[in-house]
Order: sequence, then structure tokens, then C-alpha cells
Amino acid sequence: MRRPTISDLAKASGVSVATIDRVLNGRHRVREETARRVYEAAQEIGYHAVGLLRQRVFEDLPQYRLGFVLQKPVQAFYQAFAKEVVVAAQAVTTARINALVDFVPASTPTAIVERLKAMAARSQAIALVAPDYPAVTAAIEELKEKGIAVFSLLSDFSTTARQGYIGVDNRKVGRTAAWAIARSARRPGKVACFVGSHRFLGHELREIGFRSYFRENAPEFEVLDTLINLDTPEITHEATLDLLQKHPDLIGFYVCGGGMEGAISAIREEHLAGKLIAVVNELTPESKAALADDVVTMAIGTPLPALCQELMSLMMKSIESDATAIPGQSVLPFEIFVSENI
Repeated sequence: MRRPTISDLAKASGVSVATIDRVLNGRHRVREETARRVYEAAQEIGYHAVGLLRQRVFEDLPQYRLGFVLQKPVQAFYQAFAKEVVVAAQAVTTARINALVDFVPASTPTAIVERLKAMAARSQAIALVAPDYPAVTAAIEELKEKGIAVFSLLSDFSTTARQGYIGVDNRKVGRTAAWAIARSARRPGKVACFVGSHRFLGHELREIGFRSYFRENAPEFEVLDTLINLDTPEITHEATLDLLQKHPDLIGFYVCGGGMEGAISAIREEHLAGKLIAVVNELTPESKAALADDVVTMAIGTPLPALCQELMSLMMKSIESDATAIPGQSVLPFEIFVSENI
């Protein structure tokens, strides 16, 4: 396809070429509504100077530096998360957002605090995915005293230190995973769940929900001891193989956190597709392929676009206005994927 021209942009936005020229070069003042229409049309048709148009349209707006500290840079979910952060930042029309995204190399208190402090030196507000460690809480409290709000993402931590939590209802997620296994099983049997770490409160809430559903609604199932996989595929792979060897009568399991790739590869190795009920988190290339092959029964997803949009709004409010106006929790509905709707 040919490259869109300035004439194409004028046609798409319903203005003259001369008006486009004024917006691009800032020679004469153009109404904000018109400038925004030109910018939106440029985005739609893929006009090459969309970056310059954005700068012209938003040059008089306030500028904010927002920091985002995520986990596991090699995982598809966090790569998708980082992309959605940038998309949501660019979609903000009331301010110019400089989204600074970084990843924690290891989920240790020292590594998290180092990344958090480094991000605080460049940001006016921060959103963080992290386990609940005392050292992390202390670092967040220090930032709070300096006027830098920190939001917890996906998994909550100290409610006294953080500004707010944005994510899904993790207890309901765990109960939904248990519901899927109990309803899909042809007969009662043993079930298990993996958590990345007991320091991830989100994982613990999912485990609590998982166990409580079986205790309340399906007591004929035996819930085995919880397995720790540190959110890594390698550990999950070996733990899944060990689980299958020790419990050949296993009905199914739920991976509460990350590392599902290891469980998926173990099921494929043992040729157990369609014979185990496996529930995992997030729709990634790996889980999508596993759903299609009947290796995974259900994937429970985080609505990343909606979460990131809400996140931008709350982080800007924390800078612009009284923090007491920000809700302590912003809970979004989670997504459910099965083989029939991927």
C-alpha cells in the first residue's frame, strides 16, 4: 500500500490541506477540536508524521512522568503488559504522558527496592507488581512521605503504604478455577494448585479461593498440598512431572501465578491432553495453543487494556489532586477463555 499523503489526511479529517499545514507547523492557531480531529485521523490512516502531530496537539497540556515496574521481562504476559501501558499513555488526551517501563530481574526484596528507588528518581507516580515484603513496604512508605504515590498491580501489598490497588478479584479467580475443575471432572479425585510465592498476596488469595470452593461445594475432591514454583517454567515442569508420578489419579490443577509454560510442556510430554483439567492464567501464545490442543481447559485473563486505562487515570489524579479522592481498590472483571472462544 502507498504511503498516506497530506491530501489523504485532509480528506480523512474533513479539513483543508492548508489547515493540516498549520497544525503540523504551528504557524497559526488552530482550534483544539480541529487539531485533535486531524491527529485522530492521522492515527487511523497511519500518516507518517503522527508523532509530530501529537506533539503539536498536546504541547500546551501538562506533562507527567509515570513509572511502571513489572516482573519477568521474558514472559509474554509482561511483554504484553508493557505494550498496553504505552498504548494507554498515548491515548490520554488531557495530558502528555511519559511512560517509563522497567522490569525487576528477580523477585527479591533487594532487587525490587533498587528498581523502585531508581524509578522514583525519574517519576511522579509509580505502579508496581511485587510480592509483599517488609523491605518493599518500607521503601513505599518513604516514597509516600516524599509525595510519590505507589500503586499495587495484580497482587496487592501493604494497604497502609500503597495509594491503591488495580487488578482483578483474586479470590474470585481462585474460586472460578476450582469451579471449572469440579464441573469438568467426570468423577471426584485429587486436585492441586501452584503458587509463585506465598509473598504474592494475589497468589495466596487465589489459593484461598480455590480451596474454599472445594471445601464448600465439592468436598468429595481432595485438594493436595500447595506447590511453590517461583513463577518459573522450569520448576513448574519438574513439579508437574513429580506430581503426576506421585498421584496418577490426579484429576486436575490450577497454576495460580506464572510458569504455566512448564505445566503445559509436561502435559504434552506425558501425552495427557484431554485427560487432565488444567487451568492457567492469561491468554498468551503458549496458553492459546494449549487451549486449542485440549492441553489446557481454561485460561483466566487480566483485561490489560482496561486496567492500563484505569491506571493512567488514577496515577494522574494522584499527582493533580487530593489522594483521598482515589479509591483504595479498583477491581476489574476478569476474562475467561476456553477452546471455543479463543
